[in-house]
Amino acid sequence: MKKLLKMAAIILLAGSLTAPAAFAQSGNAKESLIALGDSIPFGYDLGQNNSHPAKTAYPYLIGEEADLRVLNLGIPGWQTDQLLSALQGDQKYRQAVQQADYVAVAIGSNDLLQALREAGVESGGDQDLFNLLLQQKLASSDVFSNLLSILTQTRALTDAPIVLYNVYNPFQLNNPLHYAADPILPLINGQFAQLASLVSGVTIADANAAFGNDQAIYVIPGDIHPTAAGQQVLSDNGIDALGLD
Repeated sequence: MKKLLKMAAIILLAGSLTAPAAFAQSGNAKESLIALGDSIPFGYDLGQNNSHPAKTAYPYLIGEEADLRVLNLGIPGWQTDQLLSALQGDQKYRQAVQQADYVAVAIGSNDLLQALREAGVESGGDQDLFNLLLQQKLASSDVFSNLLSILTQTRALTDAPIVLYNVYNPFQLNNPLHYAADPILPLINGQFAQLASLVSGVTIADANAAFGNDQAIYVIPGDIHPTAAGQQVLSDNGIDALGLD
């Protein structure tokens, strides 16, 4: 990872020499926010169905608070490679980013959950083996290199401020996975912060610190997605990180 980050810094230094939803109007807003990512900005399981982004998802809450037009491009189930592919090759997607005044990115949770599931299956219930396998899978994962490419691709398309949400613990306190994730999250989110620091104009929204151990309030029971209260916290985080307050 250190080699990756050094290479990325060199690349950045040298480099310095189809959409699922429409813009939602908010009064007479003149500026716009585009939300990129997975089911978290989409607001999964908050609406009557999941055919459209939920209006109680944090991108729309930010839009209401800061009087911005909102384009929510969150896609349930997306991993980092899918978002990166859209930014690299989907012209409609790229044009939407180019027109944004603010960008919110929340991606990587599905990559990490996949690594968690695979480690759990392969460890057969052995906690020490689980921890070892999880660290190995994270070390060999493309999630961090993809995330860096996502940030650099987004920056290449727009000079708008970018907020990157880090990863919260999605498991309730009565779930053993909560305690398996807890020691790993600081390492993961430390990598998120390092990657953000390599790209100009990117700030971190600390979802992990904001949620803390209050999953009973902020995460839907039996689910991993934010409640309406959790989405409000994410909105507050984004507003602070983008300097919209």
